[in-house]
Amino acid sequence: MGIKGVQGTSLLDYPGRIASLVFYGGCNLSCPYCHNPALVQTPDEMEDIAISAVVEMLRQRRGFIDGVVISGGEPTLDAQLETLAAAVKQLGLLVKLDTNGLRPQVLKRLLERDLLDYVGMDVKTAPQRYSQLHHGRVDTSALAHSVALLNEATIEVEFRTTCVPQFVAEDDIRAMGELLRGARLWVLQQFVPAHAMTERLRASEAYPAETLRRFATVAADYVAEVTVRGV
Repeated sequence: MGIKGVQGTSLLDYPGRIASLVFYGGCNLSCPYCHNPALVQTPDEMEDIAISAVVEMLRQRRGFIDGVVISGGEPTLDAQLETLAAAVKQLGLLVKLDTNGLRPQVLKRLLERDLLDYVGMDVKTAPQRYSQLHHGRVDTSALAHSVALLNEATIEVEFRTTCVPQFVAEDDIRAMGELLRGARLWVLQQFVPAHAMTERLRASEAYPAETLRRFATVAADYVAEVTVRGV
């Protein structure tokens, strides 16, 4: 666990806003299509960066960034996540959290303390298929808890699904739709095989754009807005 990297700048998902990216190592899933395999598979091979050093880097960038994206890996596994988020807010910066939603108790504390401005929650596949994404047991009831917390939150929220052919078909979209019913925004993302963790998926093909658009039509039955990204 721990912070493994702080990188440059990226869009914050707010129009015109720029952010620095903070990456945590470790994850409670092992998705074979993960785009950050080193953070999941070998985080202990990377040196931890102290929160004080991260905050100082952000302080120096404060004049040209608007916020911080906290990603991973899975940030909610780290006991010091709240400390980092509070320190970023004290700098007057926005905080976006990327999470898989499997630690709703952490998400609840962050929301209660007003430490988040934006949350991107990954919904990987139909809940009953999550066992295919990890070598251990996955408590999918946590997903519903996180979805409920975020649907009630007043901050910006996006649920997003990377449409990997082996894990996301139309029936899975419908199952995820039942989980997300009533949400404000669901983003369907294109899968990029070249970035996948496993050789098998790196050799696979992504869906054609028209398939993602068909999925978006199905998803629109469940949420207020559907966006297709990456096609």
